[in-house]
Amino acid sequence: MTTTNAATATATVPEATRPAHRSPQVLRWLGAYTASTLGDSVYYLALSWSAVSGGSPAQAGLVMAVAAVPRALLMLGGGVMADRLGPRRVVIASDAVRCLVVLGLAATLFLASPGLWALAAVALVFGVVDALFLPAVGALPPRIAERDQLARVQGMRGLAYRLGAVLGAPLGGLAVALGGPATAFGIAGILFALSLPLLGALKLRPLPQEDETRDGTALRDLADGLRYLRGHQALGPLMIVVLLADLGFTGPLNVGLAILSEQRGWGASGIGWVLAGFGTGAAGASLLLTVKGHVPRAGLVMGWTMAVGAVSIGALAYLPLLPLAALAAVSVGLLAGLSGALCNALVQTECDPAYLGRVSAVSSLGSLGLAPLSFPVTGAAIGLWGPGPVFVASAAVCALSGVYALAVPALRRAELPK
Repeated sequence: MTTTNAATATATVPEATRPAHRSPQVLRWLGAYTASTLGDSVYYLALSWSAVSGGSPAQAGLVMAVAAVPRALLMLGGGVMADRLGPRRVVIASDAVRCLVVLGLAATLFLASPGLWALAAVALVFGVVDALFLPAVGALPPRIAERDQLARVQGMRGLAYRLGAVLGAPLGGLAVALGGPATAFGIAGILFALSLPLLGALKLRPLPQEDETRDGTALRDLADGLRYLRGHQALGPLMIVVLLADLGFTGPLNVGLAILSEQRGWGASGIGWVLAGFGTGAAGASLLLTVKGHVPRAGLVMGWTMAVGAVSIGALAYLPLLPLAALAAVSVGLLAGLSGALCNALVQTECDPAYLGRVSAVSSLGSLGLAPLSFPVTGAAIGLWGPGPVFVASAAVCALSGVYALAVPALRRAELPK
């Protein structure tokens, strides 16, 4: 082989032969995702503090809930936009809008006291932007990493999310304490801005469909995506699994845990310890995937971790001591974190990349649009029957998601590429 040929061969060694944690492309995406997640955490803390300080508890709750409506209504449309325009463009536009809106709110708060209407308007914009951002973020990894690295990428994404949640809240609290909500909103805007050059430097793999002219409408694209999901042996059932898991999991974690802590006398610190246990377990699952990079018999493992993790969810309501509840939460976080990451990895490896925005939108719609509807139902049910039966019923729904995954041959036999 000549020197020129050797150099050519070296130059054409695919980027994908590198593990994801050594790929510049993946690291740029991860840095942008981490900055955006930190910005989200700081923003939500500043928003909740400002809403509570400027109005009644009911008004504050309304401000915090405003974002959920457009997010749920527009999520499927966001998936269509991600597939039509490309996920990188949509994510860049989303973070740019969030940056400008939050910095504008920070400047307004420095100069005046606009009241709750300004906070509600910003929350509404964030709901619309989230409906575009979330499907596009889910569609990016297969465009920057090889299929055999997608499980590792999901592990890295999970670690980044936990880092943003752990560091973002204290950072936002410190900013509010030192300079008020305006300072916190300003820091959130800067964090959103940090993601933009990293996203701009990404080089996405082209899809075969990108060379073809789209002559259909957005509504036709949406219908086409839903038909694709319905006809896919693994992805269609996987959407049902994700929905059942979210419906069973989010109510106890978001509403039931607060009621349980009050009844047990654990107080607000008790909620913190239990959530810290959950976060620790979820971070451990993400770290496992990041290091290992491949889980054999992924569909089988996903089903069993969902079914076994449901036992820990049900046990939470019957553990009178806070340390035991925190340990149970570690188990919930570990098993739910692993099954959730495997769900995401299977979505990205099973799905044709041309449909990934729309499929990611359907997957996100369950957790962010439909599952929150269970919150008032969970609270009312605990008021009628107590936490024990409600946690057990929620655990049964989670277990059903795992049993269903194991019962569908295409899911049970699903594998991640090596």
